[in-house]
Amino acid sequence: MTVIPILMAAVLALALAGCGSTPTRQAKTPTPAPNAPQGGGYYLDDGPEATPPANLDTVPDAVPRDEPLHRFANRTYTALGNTYTPRTTRRGFSEEGLASWYGRRFHGRKTASGEVYDMYAMTAAHPTLPIPSYVRVTALNSGKSVVVRINDRGPFHSKRVIDLSYTAAHKLGYIRQGSTRVRVESIDPASHDTQGEALGEGLFLQVGAFSSADNAQRLRERLTRELALHAGRTRVVLNDKLHRVQLGPYPSDVDAHADRDRVRERLDLNAVLLRRD
Repeated sequence: MTVIPILMAAVLALALAGCGSTPTRQAKTPTPAPNAPQGGGYYLDDGPEATPPANLDTVPDAVPRDEPLHRFANRTYTALGNTYTPRTTRRGFSEEGLASWYGRRFHGRKTASGEVYDMYAMTAAHPTLPIPSYVRVTALNSGKSVVVRINDRGPFHSKRVIDLSYTAAHKLGYIRQGSTRVRVESIDPASHDTQGEALGEGLFLQVGAFSSADNAQRLRERLTRELALHAGRTRVVLNDKLHRVQLGPYPSDVDAHADRDRVRERLDLNAVLLRRD
């Protein structure tokens, strides 16, 4: 769990003082809970509630959508003696490291975006990714993945790269140990079309459609790996509650048919040609 997400007071301080401001909420060394696992368990003043909701596994992932950047939460800031300059692009980011989580200690308090932190929503804190933005977080030990919305700052621990909400961490299965190794990948909202199967003009191949975002992501990763494709050539499009795995766009029918043959030969899957004029 993070020691201090940057809360709204910090954002106000940034707005007034500009770059390099020190958050007004100071860090303190928390006391580990008696039964907290070594290396990342929760603390006495944090952790889950006594009776968390029973249906957390059914909480849907965050749905990426194009939103304007927050007016204040993407300025350069200082926390625990370190200076951070947030990114202003939502594409092309990938990193691996430890993910932690934060719970009831911050539940109901304002985040760096000014939104109220809800430990049961699919959100996360990151030191430098744009607020708001969306990322896919994949647990490297299990392959499970979730999509979360970045609306807070933190963690400010040198070995941790992202702080997930309680529910997001629950869905990845690391509540008990407190942290796990993950891959964090930014999501371009433009690649998640909620209106049509293929976004923009072009020619695409649809290889599969799943109700589960995890299953769609696993197929996308398999396609990228086994066909030696650049990650930008694959995408998952959410349409009519289905996560559709697509390849493309292709410059010509010849190129699309060539990849369709490769998909059939190497993965024994049939791809459907999609054209949008």
